[in-house]
Amino acid sequence: MSDEWRLEVELADERHGLSLGERLRAHNLDDEARERLGGGAVVTRDGSRVFVYTDSEEAAREAERVLRELLAADDLSADVWLSRWHPDAEVWKDADERLPETEEDRIAEYRGREAAALDRAKETGEMPFEVRVDLPRLPDALTLTDELREQGQPVRRRWRHVLVGAPTEERAAELAEELRGRVPDDAEIEIEAHGVRFPTFTVLGWSS
Repeated sequence: MSDEWRLEVELADERHGLSLGERLRAHNLDDEARERLGGGAVVTRDGSRVFVYTDSEEAAREAERVLRELLAADDLSADVWLSRWHPDAEVWKDADERLPETEEDRIAEYRGREAAALDRAKETGEMPFEVRVDLPRLPDALTLTDELREQGQPVRRRWRHVLVGAPTEERAAELAEELRGRVPDDAEIEIEAHGVRFPTFTVLGWSS
């Protein structure tokens, strides 16, 4: 699993953000600063915020030192945060918060992301992912829809097409796998993200 680190600088003046961002993008640093920042860092800017992405904590800490020196040299006022990407939670968290070290911790982070996605779905009325089951016969679609509703699944039907909402990509994949053994061999199952199909697999020839 790759290690992802992000340094975020929030400047008091958006014009300063542009100035600093340009200096970093153009590598307009002295030789020592360039060596410390490293060629593997990626720098972006969004308004008054400048972001630096690295693949290790050491590189991120070096980038932080370089940035603080640049800020001090230009007498700029800014807040600086160092964070780390948590893949199970799919959020940036404070650098001091360690990644989950046990399977139970990883599951807990994932469940937290799933719960947050469900909360967003309740607010918007839409799930970010959807499992679509295309069935060969209408009675099959009716039966599957009724079964899923009895289980409390967020399901809707359009003719022979059954659509089941999922809060995360992982849950959509799990649901698709669960449905494989419950549908006829000539059914098709697809996962869609925000209404756009992304991986596709067909249950043709599947034997339960």
